[in-house]
Amino acid sequence: MGIEERLNMGMKERDRLHAVRNVLEGRHTQGEAARLLRCSERQVRRLCAKVGKQGERGLIHGLRGRPSNHRLEEELLGQALSVLHDPLWEGFGPVFAREKLEGIYGIELGKTTVRRLMLGTNLWEAHRRGKRHRSWRERRPRVGMMIQLDGSPHDWFEGRGPRCTLIIYIDDADSRIHHGEFVNEEDTLALMHTTRAYLLQEGRPGSLYVDRDSIYKVNRPATVEEQLDEKDPITQFTRAMKQLGIEVIFAGSPQAKGRVERGFLTHQDRLVKELRLAGISTMEDANRFLREVYIPDHNRRCAVAAAEPINMHRPILPSHDLDAILSIQEERQVHNDSIVRYDNRFLLLAQGHGLRSKTKVVVQERLDGTLRIARYGRYFEFKQVQARPYVPEQLRRAKPRPVVVTRPKLPRNPFFAGVQIGNRRPTKVLTAAVLS
Repeated sequence: MGIEERLNMGMKERDRLHAVRNVLEGRHTQGEAARLLRCSERQVRRLCAKVGKQGERGLIHGLRGRPSNHRLEEELLGQALSVLHDPLWEGFGPVFAREKLEGIYGIELGKTTVRRLMLGTNLWEAHRRGKRHRSWRERRPRVGMMIQLDGSPHDWFEGRGPRCTLIIYIDDADSRIHHGEFVNEEDTLALMHTTRAYLLQEGRPGSLYVDRDSIYKVNRPATVEEQLDEKDPITQFTRAMKQLGIEVIFAGSPQAKGRVERGFLTHQDRLVKELRLAGISTMEDANRFLREVYIPDHNRRCAVAAAEPINMHRPILPSHDLDAILSIQEERQVHNDSIVRYDNRFLLLAQGHGLRSKTKVVVQERLDGTLRIARYGRYFEFKQVQARPYVPEQLRRAKPRPVVVTRPKLPRNPFFAGVQIGNRRPTKVLTAAVLS
């Protein structure tokens, strides 16, 4: 492969080439290369076969440098350009020009294609939209009044370990990091786990300032059932914070919670280098390094004094069962065979539970992976079974068939013969009562 073609390789192809070379030279296994490239082992084998057969050229897409198979005909583009150069069309924007090209001349082009044609021939100049004005917000005066919470997925170990997400709890009043932890990904269970550690360490804050991710906010309209029950849809995490008396505030933009957003830019620069110098490549060692070294040093250098020296964190009350509150809670019904179904599992309630069929219970999936079944604070014993227990046919409750009672047909009154009732046609039979 020539030097010109070698320089045409993108960063993704260079990373693939580096990983494939390590596999072919025996420094990495196919599984390790698959994790680094975030693909399957089968794809790694295909890449190795391509490099072995075609060399480095095998990693470059076959259509690189060739015209697209979906390109438009030059005649059609030339016809559109000739129309657009007409002085009558001066001042047309791409969207309006596309509509008129299709409506008048029958030339069907996408608005992006028309925009590219007009930009290339100086028929239109892109107008940069001005930045939106954002008002400045003062810090909260006291520590613990509002905590900014966010996560940042990044290659924190620079390929030495798995990609993971750093979750940070930073105080709005003094920019001090209260808690930070590496997790596999930013999901509900991971956030509940890190929030539990933060609550046990600091107490309950007044509010959490978060973005509008689906973990925190339900980004869909309420269903018909929710509208009839007059319930606003709420996520598991927000429900848990509400039970703990912590307000969840949704930011209108990334700039609104800039304290934690700008902090991640610093962490992605400094923390990555700190982990490299310390030779850390696992999340366990990185979390220990965060607690013992990085966060104390960061707070010493970057934290500021709050306007009022009062800590607004509240203690966790004895009534706050964190194991139950910080869990995934789903409402289910008890079937007539004492079975509660949850996540394709059959949970058989113990005898003497006292719950009627179709009674609603709450299934709690806790952070340690265990399940609990509760109703109004009372927990019920159960065991997981592989299938529903067999009930003989004669013992099954047969649904009674509805009895249809037909109204007897009344005899016709001869007095009303020949009289029209409603839209019915009158009878032509004349009775003796009418003739008399």
